[in-house]
Amino acid sequence: MQGEWITVSGIIIKGYMVASGLSTNRPYPEGSIKMQWPFFKERGLDLNPLFPATLNVSIKPKEFVMKYPRYTFRCIKWSDEHSPEDFSFSPCRVLYKNRCVSGFVYYPQPETKLDHHHDPSTLEIITSYIKNIFYGAKVDVQINKNEITLLN
Repeated sequence: MQGEWITVSGIIIKGYMVASGLSTNRPYPEGSIKMQWPFFKERGLDLNPLFPATLNVSIKPKEFVMKYPRYTFRCIKWSDEHSPEDFSFSPCRVLYKNRCVSGFVYYPQPETKLDHHHDPSTLEIITSYIKNIFYGAKVDVQINKNEITLLN
């Protein structure tokens, strides 16, 4: 992955668990991510080698703005339950316990997303499975500063 990388520190936090399908009410038993992947793949982004869930990283007090993402897919009708959504992706790397794992910041654009919104200090990341990571774990995330802007 090419780019000008900057590193931001964060903490793994619990998300809504809808992306993975582990939510208690399980609106999408296989997870929303797995349902969305074929639409991303047919538009040029194959996420199949990655783990079908999101890693939620709080970078508080910092916030981020997705400025010029590598990929943006508009009007993805991935579920009959709601209107089409727009998604953006920017390459990233997660550094945890002397390991570096590549992935993408996953950004369902809030103006088209029905619910399960995250605050602008939470990075949702799709990456390979990271063994023994846990809520509260400290991680560093490298992002491309030409694609994502950090605030604060």
